[in-house]
Amino acid sequence: MPHRILFVTGKLAEPALRRAVADIGPTVGFEPEVAVLGISVAALMTPEWIARRLEVPAGVTRVMLPGWCEGDLTSVERKANVPVERGPKDLRDLPEHFGASSEPPADYGAYDIEIIAEINHCPRLSWDEISALARRYRTDGANVIDVGCDPGGPWLGVADVVRRLRDEGFRVSIDSFDRREVELATKAGAELVLSVNGSNVDAASHWGTEVVVVPDDIAGATGSASASFGGLDRTIEKLTAAGVRFRIDPVIEPIGFGFAASLGRYLETRRRWPRAEIMMGVGNLTELTDVDSAGVNAMLIGFCQELGIRSVLTTEVINWARLSVREIDLARRLMYHAVKNRVPPKHLEPRLVMLRDPKVHEHGPATLGELARRITDPNFRIFAEGGEIHVMNSRGHLHGNDPFKLFDQLLAANEIDAAHAFYLGYEIAKAVTALTISKDYRQDQALDWGFLTRPEVSHSRKS
Repeated sequence: MPHRILFVTGKLAEPALRRAVADIGPTVGFEPEVAVLGISVAALMTPEWIARRLEVPAGVTRVMLPGWCEGDLTSVERKANVPVERGPKDLRDLPEHFGASSEPPADYGAYDIEIIAEINHCPRLSWDEISALARRYRTDGANVIDVGCDPGGPWLGVADVVRRLRDEGFRVSIDSFDRREVELATKAGAELVLSVNGSNVDAASHWGTEVVVVPDDIAGATGSASASFGGLDRTIEKLTAAGVRFRIDPVIEPIGFGFAASLGRYLETRRRWPRAEIMMGVGNLTELTDVDSAGVNAMLIGFCQELGIRSVLTTEVINWARLSVREIDLARRLMYHAVKNRVPPKHLEPRLVMLRDPKVHEHGPATLGELARRITDPNFRIFAEGGEIHVMNSRGHLHGNDPFKLFDQLLAANEIDAAHAFYLGYEIAKAVTALTISKDYRQDQALDWGFLTRPEVSHSRKS
């Protein structure tokens, strides 16, 4: 028989609670019952008050109280004679509480796109700087560390850097057109050369490693009418004849400089070479577009997944793209699952939803008003709803959209010490942020910034 759980609530929350438990129960495997006690706002209940009024039907195996019900639950357990626990402070969190949230399925997380993370301007960096970046990129999901060289080489220190990275367990590629630099790097253990075209293809057979083929002339690669496809055909023929492994990068262009046509080049490349490995360097979009990189990375990885592009090169130079490796690592898992299972890439990867929340929950004016009328203690409750910050306790209900005016009103109505002032300032600042960019605000909890969220230790509000 399924467990029978008795949910205790007040009058205002009853309809929403009944809907929630009716949806969750069959999924999780329990039979819900609801006890509505003689109070409008469940947050005002105390264990002693509940114990005096609670009647537990026969067959109930567990009692769940509202999360705001603070204090020792012993009196309720004696009355109920079954285990008693607190639920979440917000009944909309019940699915997650019971493990029925929109978490990814058990097989989620696989991927088949390789991340190559470039360390730019390596000749200008110390070994400690290079090593630290490589370790961070690997932690964030990079499979290969790309040693980026500067024009005007050769950089004779490249061999030492490649060798030391290899000694630390990294897979390494070299990004240079300088033949001497590439030769030194490949002898030291670099497994991939970025890049090869008509200018250096004759040297590729001597390096003994895989190479990335790029067009000689982007303008000549914009359409299938071009016989040489920007020189790719000639370079690929020479590499194939020499037995050199390669992957093709048709080169994505920045917006305003041929972006749409460059996406077409990838489609045409896949049509011409249906079994070839293809690479995409995403930096021309993420680094050169005034927008946070996560969404750009996700869309490009979706394109790569559908087209069978199995490696991407990324950089983290400009600040708005400084977490691209981690973003691509999450995006490649999301897009692999979506494409493989033919489902939209939605409600699967909450860690990539960083700026705005999927939903913003509000209690509504009636609930806030009733709660404010019934509070009998001086502890502050803070809400962010309807474009305003609401702060309430037994001395009143203040609300507004100007945090400075609101705080002046709080000072006038309450005796507030330094600790409370700091606490209120901190929480109100979070509430303003939530209102500004449409996020859920919950007192004493961190705002949800996806994989960037920094957990907070809940602070007890003192009178």
